[in-house]
Amino acid sequence: MNDVINPRDLLAKLISYPTVSSDTNLPLVEWVEMFLSSYGIKSERILSPCGTKAHLYAQTGPEIDGGVMLSGHTDVVPVEGQAWSTDPWVLSERDGKLFGRGACDMKGFDALALMAMAQASTRPLKRPLQLALSYDEEVGCVAVVDLVETMLGALPRAREVIVGEPTMMRVVTGHKGGLGFHVHVRGFEVHSSLLPYGVSAIMQAARLIDWANQRNAENAARTPSELAAPFEPPFTTLHVGQIEGGTAHNITAKDCRFFIEFRFVPGESPDDWASAIEAKAADLSGEMQKIHPDTGIDMVRGFALPALTPEVNGAAETLARRLTGDNGQHVVSYGTEGSQFQTRGYSTVICGPGDIAQAHQPDEFLSLEQLAAGEAFMDRLLESLCA
Repeated sequence: MNDVINPRDLLAKLISYPTVSSDTNLPLVEWVEMFLSSYGIKSERILSPCGTKAHLYAQTGPEIDGGVMLSGHTDVVPVEGQAWSTDPWVLSERDGKLFGRGACDMKGFDALALMAMAQASTRPLKRPLQLALSYDEEVGCVAVVDLVETMLGALPRAREVIVGEPTMMRVVTGHKGGLGFHVHVRGFEVHSSLLPYGVSAIMQAARLIDWANQRNAENAARTPSELAAPFEPPFTTLHVGQIEGGTAHNITAKDCRFFIEFRFVPGESPDDWASAIEAKAADLSGEMQKIHPDTGIDMVRGFALPALTPEVNGAAETLARRLTGDNGQHVVSYGTEGSQFQTRGYSTVICGPGDIAQAHQPDEFLSLEQLAAGEAFMDRLLESLCA
C-alpha cells in the first residue's frame, strides 16, 4: 500500500467508497486504518450507536500537547436525481478538473490529510500531527461531538485545528450557526364549509411560517452587529424549504409537517431562537385547543450547530495565514464541524481546497490547481512541525 502516497490516487480511492450519509462508511474507514498502519500509524475508530458508521482518529509524532489536527468528514450527499456526465464513484479527469462525488466536499482535503500523515510518519516532528475523520457531517454536524470529546481524553491536546472544508485555500475564521426543528401541526378535520368548527393544520402552520417571515424582515432591517457585519447576508435567517399536509381541498387539514431552520450569526444565542419559536408555537397551540383539545403543534429539534466565532490572536488563524499567505478577512454562511471543536476549547479555522459552489452539485469537481495548492500547504505544514 505504500506506493499509494500521492493525493490524486488517494482521492480516487476515497471516492470509490459511496459514503452517502444514509449508508455505511465502514469500508472506507477500514481502508484508512490499513493505509495508516502501513506507515506505522495506529488509529482508533468510534462506532456509531447503530454500528454501521465510524469516526476515526490518529496521531503521528511526539506524544506531547501543542500539535496540529487536520479534520475532515467522510460522508457525502446523494447523487440520485442529478444529471452526472461521469460515474460519480470513479474519479475522472477533464480540462484540469477531477470529477467525482466528494471530490470537493471534502474528500480532496481528506486525501491531502492522509498524504500528510504518511509523510509526517517519516519526518522528525517536533510537534505531533493528528487526524480526525467523522461521519454524518452532511446531516447536521452533530455526530462529531462524540469524536471531539473522545479525542480530548485520548490524545495530547492540539493547539490548532484546521477543518478542510472547501474555501479555495482561503483562511475562514467564522461561520454561521444552525438550528433546526421538525414541526408537526395537528389539526381537526371538518368539511371546509364548517371552517370555524375545525382546525386546519395547514393554515395554522402558515401562521408559524409567517412568524418566521416577520423575524426575517426584522433581522434584515436591524443594523448588523460587529460580528454579523462580515456575513452575507449579515443577519440571522429563518427558512422553510418543504411542507406537506392535508387530505383534500374541501377538508380542514388534519396534519401538516415541515422543517424550519435557523442560520444564526455569531453573537446570537441558539437557545434564545429556540425559546422564541417554541413560545410562538405554544401560543398558537393554545388558540387551536380552544376549538378542539386534540390539536396543537409538536416540535422536535433536528440539529443544533454553534457558530464559529473569529478568535482574537487565534493560534489556528495565525498558523493558517502563515502557511497560505492569505491575510484577507473571510467568513461563510454555511456551517461546519469547526464550531464543535471551537466550543470545546480548540483554536480552529476553516481552510481547504475547492470551491463551495461545487459542493453537492452534479459533476462535482476539484481542480488540479486547487489540489496542488493543498499539497503545497501540507508541505509547509510539515516543515513547520519539524521546525
